[in-house]
Amino acid sequence: MKTKFIYYLYAAAASLLLSVVSCTDYLDKEPSSVISPDDAYKNFTNFQGFVERMYHLTPDLAKHYWVSSFNWGEDEVLTIGNGEYLMGFSIDRGNYRDYINNGASFLDRSWSPEGDRFRKSVWGGSWYGIRVANMGLQALADGKMTDASQDEKNIIAGQLYFMRAWFYFQLTQYWGGLPYIDTVLPSDEPLTLPRETYRENAEKMAADFQKAAELLPVDWDNTEIGRRTSGNNALRANKIWALAMLGKTYLYAGSPLMANGINGPRTYDADMCKKAADAFGQLLNMVENGETQYELVDFEDYSSLFYTMQQNWLMPGGTEAIVRSPTYGPDSYWRQMNSYQPSPIAQGDGIVLAPAANYVNYYGMANGMPLNDPESGFDKTHPWKNRDPRFYNDIIYDGVKVVSGTITNASDEVWRYANLYTGGNYTSDPRTVSRTGYLNYKFIPLGANIWDNTYGYSYSTHFHLSWVRLADVYLMYAEAAAQGYGSPSGKAGIFSKNAADALNRIRERAGVDPLADKYAASLEGFMSELRRERAVELAFEGHRFNDLRRWLLLTEYPFNIKTKQEFDRATPLDTKVNPKENAVLNWREEVVQTRNLSNKHYWLPFNTDDVSMYPEFYQNPGW
Repeated sequence: MKTKFIYYLYAAAASLLLSVVSCTDYLDKEPSSVISPDDAYKNFTNFQGFVERMYHLTPDLAKHYWVSSFNWGEDEVLTIGNGEYLMGFSIDRGNYRDYINNGASFLDRSWSPEGDRFRKSVWGGSWYGIRVANMGLQALADGKMTDASQDEKNIIAGQLYFMRAWFYFQLTQYWGGLPYIDTVLPSDEPLTLPRETYRENAEKMAADFQKAAELLPVDWDNTEIGRRTSGNNALRANKIWALAMLGKTYLYAGSPLMANGINGPRTYDADMCKKAADAFGQLLNMVENGETQYELVDFEDYSSLFYTMQQNWLMPGGTEAIVRSPTYGPDSYWRQMNSYQPSPIAQGDGIVLAPAANYVNYYGMANGMPLNDPESGFDKTHPWKNRDPRFYNDIIYDGVKVVSGTITNASDEVWRYANLYTGGNYTSDPRTVSRTGYLNYKFIPLGANIWDNTYGYSYSTHFHLSWVRLADVYLMYAEAAAQGYGSPSGKAGIFSKNAADALNRIRERAGVDPLADKYAASLEGFMSELRRERAVELAFEGHRFNDLRRWLLLTEYPFNIKTKQEFDRATPLDTKVNPKENAVLNWREEVVQTRNLSNKHYWLPFNTDDVSMYPEFYQNPGW
């Protein structure tokens, strides 16, 4: 799909209209040249230009900095010696305040509504976007959209409601309940609104998302308005976006952290979960009836969800990507992709983001069983055999051929195969290679190295992550339906699948056997597999930190450790044998990091200046 926005010029024009000021030079202009600020709203073309700037406030997770750090659960281990500026290091050490001045984090408070990807951040961009949305809604209420049909007014209003709630969701998932500003506050008066509870915020976000769902079309291209920019509408909010976020808002509000607080029990709010299941169920029912442009991609095209090659501005995601930010350039982020490989094979700078071995353990067996189940068939002497197909797609393990082309220097031949065994060159230096015994290739193709020209620096590899994709919706529905109705057989009335069915739909796509009966027999057993399924399907896409937080598991063992796997090869590497069949000896796991986090780390702290404004804007607990 094309991703350029047709209204760039209109957005620029609207910005100019809204920034008109008085000065002596201005007073010298001809009366006929004076443009009213209301012109930004008068018709659909102008008003859409006003709306467009909000889309460009959302960070691009994978491209926020030269190397972006966005996996802050127990999923990723960073090399030692370089990259300590990344937010992942600060999270591991409990230094959450580092986000305030961390230019490499998408939470950074230093931001600009214009400019390059380095200036896109959640805090400043979201508050700015909320004000823009409120200005637009006020203009509609004041009747300033004079030259427009009702359908045009509806599609503008739907986007404004969606964006206001979207920006609030981005803020509240990290900082908790906030003042919910739904009017245009005077710029010369101090903010005095008190912080609300998370639930109060969630109910207002849900109301906004519900309005958006009622006002927006399923597919812009199928409307008279959308046909004016046919083929360029994929990144504009629609009914499916709104339903997905409506469900996610209710699910988060029903999750243990948001429902019970940092010291509360790990129980859900069933009513909130039922509402979440209803929203997700409505969406999925439409998808499975062929009423939308969305569907799960075939597993053979799985990588297209995350990167494309030599396709210019074609964004990854295909028919599965629901909510996406604009991309800030498709072919200039090789450095991020380098950070998933040993530095010597990719001209890296000593930053390697390697999968934690304990996280790789979530990738179970093709028969659907977790590794630690006695019936799984997992064998520590053949640890790569019969694994979940997503393991082979996402993870580089010992013996995999990484370089196919000609390596000029004989001394560099040691990099052709991933020597990830104990003492191998892929694990021997914690400053430039993997510290865990694995590499993450979910977002890069084999052959992305300095010797293979096939996918080299000039190959136009475009890496981009969706904020919400369809597989995530299936899994969120499964969680909400199970918790809302207290059983893996729970389901929303409008959708035919129950919680277990939805989970199995994602496994089916990957070629994994369905949930075993013993895990479908109880809510506790189901949730253990649901959490594992989310870990595997959404691995390294920036979800895990927020999942662990909302489940109140971030501080709990084994979710607070990161490990490496040590082992010896049973025999020398035989390049004619499929590496899945390779035997190992002395298989063992060692902790490389323990995160000493406390309950206060479930929420980010506010900047001291924020909580010094007025008493009702108070600091989060423990900070």
